[in-house]
Amino acid sequence: KPLEGITIVEMTSWMAAPSAGAILSDLGADVIRIEPLRGDPHRGMSRQPKVGDPADAVDAAYQCANRGKQSVAIAIDEPAGAEVAKKLIASADVLLTNLLAHRQQRYGLDPDALRAVNPKLVHATLTGYGTVGPDATRPGYDVTAFFGRSGVFHSVTEPDSSPPQAPTAMGDYTTGLAMTTAILAALRLAERTGEFQEVDVSLMSTAMWTIATEVAPTIIDGKPPRCRDRHHLFSPTINRYPCSDGNWILVNMPEARWWPKFCEAIGSDMGVDPDLSTPKQRYDRMPELVDRVDAITRTKTAVEWGEIFDAAGLIWGPVQSIADVINDPQARAVGSFVQVPGSDAHPGFETVAVPVRIKGAAIGPQRPASDLGADTDEVLDAHGIDAETRSSLRNDGILG
Repeated sequence: KPLEGITIVEMTSWMAAPSAGAILSDLGADVIRIEPLRGDPHRGMSRQPKVGDPADAVDAAYQCANRGKQSVAIAIDEPAGAEVAKKLIASADVLLTNLLAHRQQRYGLDPDALRAVNPKLVHATLTGYGTVGPDATRPGYDVTAFFGRSGVFHSVTEPDSSPPQAPTAMGDYTTGLAMTTAILAALRLAERTGEFQEVDVSLMSTAMWTIATEVAPTIIDGKPPRCRDRHHLFSPTINRYPCSDGNWILVNMPEARWWPKFCEAIGSDMGVDPDLSTPKQRYDRMPELVDRVDAITRTKTAVEWGEIFDAAGLIWGPVQSIADVINDPQARAVGSFVQVPGSDAHPGFETVAVPVRIKGAAIGPQRPASDLGADTDEVLDAHGIDAETRSSLRNDGILG
């Protein structure tokens, strides 16, 4: 495994920062997850499907973001709890957290405090808006920081329409990829320099990177991109069209040379119409052309159009439901799903794979996510906190 021998202490909640921990665990790192005594609020929040026996319910969304991790329950808001956390951090390679800066300082877990505890630590913080600036203390979920404030929602909202519903945690998991990249780079720096590293990743900044093609020109001229409905796009070969079975099919062919091929494939003479021979002519008549193509695509199913478009060598894609994509043979072929091995506490189950392949490397879940605090004694014992001390800390409400 690529990250075998790397230890990560994770103090996170919800999905963004935990998803980075899941990737790092799948890559081979040992991830010790410190949770509050009440547990991560993400536990038990999502639909829990059954595996085989009706009693075998899987907290699938929580497991996806936390597979492979050990769980230690510590009240870090108590001074004695924060000291226990520091003992774990002292021998770790990475601290991954989504605690806002003022809370890190309150618990003595900020970079300045931990530099003396572990001078080679990678201190990685994921927040909604970053660790500096006027909104550094503002909490944010991906709906508000990633989709809303960054411009993502505005860029995909058609005129006179309300902003769309955000797919659950899409911005979180995207930002988790950014955090993974930053941690890997910082680990390399720490290895080369022997120095403490600070990593800062935010939902808002990651979102702007995902729409950089639209943000970059606006930085220069101050003009926001125009929001367009499907009847006012730049070309009829870059659009989505309805099919007879209620499904939609996407075409994305930006070059003018595709227009005649597209028309020939759908059985239309528009491709040889001299009044539609230039991109400008087609752009000027976009509403009419979209309606004309709609009338044709509504005569066949999405599968039928897909076969026709494949035969014509067009660039297209279906609009699939999540239930469709989990059975997509291409998704299966490239390993988009992976089996989480079972344990004494949890049955094995299939989940979403980390989107990374390294030939010859073992990448995948090491085990299911642990129940809240299930590994507290094992982990603390390994870090020199004996049974008598643990018992005293439990009596004081410090350990779960």
